[in-house]
Amino acid sequence: MDGIIIINKEKEYTSNDVVQIVKHTLNEKVGHTGTLDPNATGVLPILIGKGTKISKYLVNHDKIYEATLQLGIKTDTADGEGKVLETSKINKNILLEENINKTLKSFKGKQTQIPPMYSAIKVNGKKLYDYARKGEKIEVPVRNIEIYNLELNKIDIQNNQIEIRIECSKGTYIRTLCEDIAKKLGTIGYMKELNRIQVGEFNINESIKIQELKNNKNDVKFLKEKIISIEKVLEKKEKISINKKQLDVFLNGVKINSNHKDGTYRIYDEKEKFIGIGIIQNNKLKRDVIL
Repeated sequence: MDGIIIINKEKEYTSNDVVQIVKHTLNEKVGHTGTLDPNATGVLPILIGKGTKISKYLVNHDKIYEATLQLGIKTDTADGEGKVLETSKINKNILLEENINKTLKSFKGKQTQIPPMYSAIKVNGKKLYDYARKGEKIEVPVRNIEIYNLELNKIDIQNNQIEIRIECSKGTYIRTLCEDIAKKLGTIGYMKELNRIQVGEFNINESIKIQELKNNKNDVKFLKEKIISIEKVLEKKEKISINKKQLDVFLNGVKINSNHKDGTYRIYDEKEKFIGIGIIQNNKLKRDVIL
């Protein structure tokens, strides 16, 4: 059982919880391509069996989120799990649709972002949230991100909340983005809810919940439909077929001649059996991941 299954993570689970449950449910080696905060929901691609070998090809994906921004309240974690640090009355002009759309538009494009202190980013070998919990001050490294699109979904005037849809690059912290949007609106705020609806090509419409997996763990047809094959995941990479003689030396780690341009390729044998991934550099093809 090799490939990727898309789990719709629920709030009661951490990303590691999901990994462990899938591992024990399917009795397979399991990994993931990036975590979701415990209080976030949505798409969590889980690598199964030999699928764990291709994790490095799946970690730089763009993402799409839906988030609820609570205005007028600031927390120490920038989400609903933290301690309230400050509250502020909201001028209702802030919640005018024209004002919000103008503010959201200003965040589109390439930019730098300072990740929240309550995050798993390591500085000097120590996670930022360890510094934060001890009240220690440290300089947080700035990261380059890109917001491709930022749209307003809904305004809740009664509760001082706005719901937004974010299309962004890898490494974007939505908690920080929410705080920055609130600041530009002229107030304070935190990320109240977060739902990840897409990671790369993996959409929430393809996902299943943990209980659904447990209920169907012995249903071969169900698992075959829900587990995306490694070959399918990598289908956008160009294909190369090699003959038996080339295959023998290729599998032994020997580089073989190729007239293809530099890049990463799906490798097939003469019978069109998918072998794995190869890399071409300077007209030489070498093995990378053998499946």
